[in-house]
Amino acid sequence: MPENEYGKQEHPDAFNGSDSQSDFMIEKIKERPVNKKKLIRRTMITAAMAVIFGTIACVTFLIMEPLISNWLYPEEEPEQVSFPEDLEEMAPEDMLSENLSGNEGIDSGEGNAPLEQDQIQEILSGIVLDMDNYKQIYMALSSYVSELNHSMVTVTGVSSNVDWFNNVEVSRNQSPGVIIANNGKELLVLADYVPLKRAESLSLSFSYLEGVEISAEIKGVDTTTNLAVLSVNLADLPQEMLQPDGIVIASLGSSNLRNIVGTPVIALGSPMGSSGSMGYGMITASTLQNNQADANYKILQTDIYGSSSAGGVIFSLQGQVLGIITNQKNTADMKNIVTAYGITELKKTIEKLSNGEKIAYLGISGIDVTDEANEEMGVPYGAFVIDVDMNSPSMEAGIQQGDVITAFDGYSVHSYNDYITALMQAEAGSGVELTVMRAAQGTYKEMNIRVTLTQR
Repeated sequence: MPENEYGKQEHPDAFNGSDSQSDFMIEKIKERPVNKKKLIRRTMITAAMAVIFGTIACVTFLIMEPLISNWLYPEEEPEQVSFPEDLEEMAPEDMLSENLSGNEGIDSGEGNAPLEQDQIQEILSGIVLDMDNYKQIYMALSSYVSELNHSMVTVTGVSSNVDWFNNVEVSRNQSPGVIIANNGKELLVLADYVPLKRAESLSLSFSYLEGVEISAEIKGVDTTTNLAVLSVNLADLPQEMLQPDGIVIASLGSSNLRNIVGTPVIALGSPMGSSGSMGYGMITASTLQNNQADANYKILQTDIYGSSSAGGVIFSLQGQVLGIITNQKNTADMKNIVTAYGITELKKTIEKLSNGEKIAYLGISGIDVTDEANEEMGVPYGAFVIDVDMNSPSMEAGIQQGDVITAFDGYSVHSYNDYITALMQAEAGSGVELTVMRAAQGTYKEMNIRVTLTQR
């Protein structure tokens, strides 16, 4: 191989003109090795960020969706439930006089004057009832009960238990209820809470709708009377109940009538201990119960012999609710006589429970100051405190037995009932100022006491 001038060997074809091919250096580029740890770390970071951002998006949607929906489609608030003031019913003799005053041939005295007792007896003595009359009376009562039952429901509470052998036992307790209101969104029912205390789920059934059960929820409970208001969404009711004549709301009457003793009544619900039972009778006694804190209930006693576990409602023959049956107030010698809380004293409590409001609690039992006590002993008129609940707001504020409450947060208190009325208008958790008269050295001295109410 020839050498060049520098002593280097040359290939003979190195410079061979256009006919020779040039040799080029061929490079092989190696790929960088994959860092598996780094790749896994980046993948995990990406996945974690996706989970975090997804979670934030979900939470934001859950929070904002109801707000946006309410803004775009505002939901109507339920109407406030309220019950009208009591109206005194016409006395039976006045009703008879009015019915007979327009009849020819019957002399009821001058003008439209009420009939005297002897005149009434004379008219009634001329009426002779036979067996057909009694049949008609009882058939009429039966038909009337069927109408009233459209206002009654049966509340069923379902609870479960596990026995020693790990078997699940399901128990069903029932409580009669009465339809009391429709607030535009819900149907409200008043029922005895005792059989439903341990229930895990609640449902309503109607006597005139076979096989229909509607899910219900507790709206409020009064621990003093053990009464509860339950709610049912109107959207869950069958279409036939949404018709104008479908839902029948019971009319709440008055238990403060002067002549309520002797009033004929019908007991519906479970007065005999079984659902759907009923009883006829009359009110035989009316007594005021004030031995419970912050309560002033009237107890109506009937001559209906029922069950010691009776429940339900007492209706008048005018179709009005006069009382809610309770078995907590029966005496030992009359434990099977049907008794009831007077409806008038319950109305404010039912209103609060129906509107989802808390009932304020102060914790005193009291009575009215009589005229004799005021004149002879100088006791000022007001709510006389006969007992104070242990650990109650009243005890913590220093109210004592023998004190007389004469004002409640600016409202004058002349009786224990005035105190109850003012307390029912107050809100649980609020602070109120009481004016209290306390006996000291033969006279009564005025004190102002600040109290924070709690929930009953």
